[in-house]
Amino acid sequence: MKSCVDALKQQFTVHNLAAATDPEALLQEVGAEIRGIAGGKVSASLLGKLPNLEIIAVSGVGYDSVDVAAAKARNIRLTNTPGVLTDAVAELTIGMMIALSRRIPQGDRFIRDGKWPDGAFGNWSELKGKTLGILGLGRIGKEIANLATALKMRVVYHGRSQQPGIPYPYFDSVLAMARASDWLVMIAPGNASTAGIISREVLEALGPKGVLVNMARGNMVDQEALVEMLVSKQLGGAALDVFDKEPAVPEALLDLDNVVLSPHQGSRTEETRAAVSDLVVANLKAYFDGKPLISPVV
Repeated sequence: MKSCVDALKQQFTVHNLAAATDPEALLQEVGAEIRGIAGGKVSASLLGKLPNLEIIAVSGVGYDSVDVAAAKARNIRLTNTPGVLTDAVAELTIGMMIALSRRIPQGDRFIRDGKWPDGAFGNWSELKGKTLGILGLGRIGKEIANLATALKMRVVYHGRSQQPGIPYPYFDSVLAMARASDWLVMIAPGNASTAGIISREVLEALGPKGVLVNMARGNMVDQEALVEMLVSKQLGGAALDVFDKEPAVPEALLDLDNVVLSPHQGSRTEETRAAVSDLVVANLKAYFDGKPLISPVV
């Protein structure tokens, strides 16, 4: 599969900061020439080294790694890649839920470790009939809801406001939704308003039979409380694709059998990454051709 960098090189002069042995030296050499960024992790400090930057094309839906206020102050355009990764993230979400409820990773190890001849693996739990609370019913949240409904789960949701025409019950607070849910999926955008939204109180509301699924951002959860409650079984389980300080993962999670861990790979399929790359390139090409942006943020 052709990489985003390869595709960009067909249209633009590309300087690969991520692959540079000395990024600071590269910025000093070419910083004044840079008019566009493809990717993310754009701080105010980096912006200060790119005096002629005009556009940032983020390769993903979330753009919380960009200092948006600093970009706006300089009238720098910002795009992201919504829509193209919806199915991949929703698919992994449900996959992790099934893996945790049926203990698929543990069952695999059970066989590989030669334990099956000594006795049965045990009985676990189905998703059917459980209530799934979704925090953030955007494109991905809606697709997760569709898949969960097909698995005969009951879906409820919380967001900034109730959405018209949505067939799922709405809760006006995360806490109230947690009390009513067996599973709570986080798929809301990561920003100042959602940082720490899953507090200890919310985790306590989920309780010893409840399960948290984080497909959003690690800083949206009180990670210290999460680890403590998983270890003590005050929380039933967790399926985690994101963490507070990636790639660092709390060591206490590594030996727990009520946890499934994933290395932030929600949209990392060949098909989706190709579509993301195509949209990044298309946004940049549209901008420099003087045409409307395809998926503008600002």
